[in-house]
Amino acid sequence: MSTDLRRPPARGVEWEFEKLIIARDYSRNVVTKMLVERAEHGGWELDRVRVAPDGTRRVVLRRKIIRMRPTF
Repeated sequence: MSTDLRRPPARGVEWEFEKLIIARDYSRNVVTKMLVERAEHGGWELDRVRVAPDGTRRVVLRRKIIRMRPTF
């Protein structure tokens, strides 16, 4: 599991991306539970899923980067 740095901002929003490669050994229910856990506790949302011919899943998750403006 690795985290990409950032894609260029689109319309004022910056996103952080995380790529996951999930082996074919995991059932759909297990993968669903794992992704729901990341969404609920990490703020991630599903960006893309690709299933390879060998059954591995390549998942890209994203979450917004919220910048705090300094107050003076």
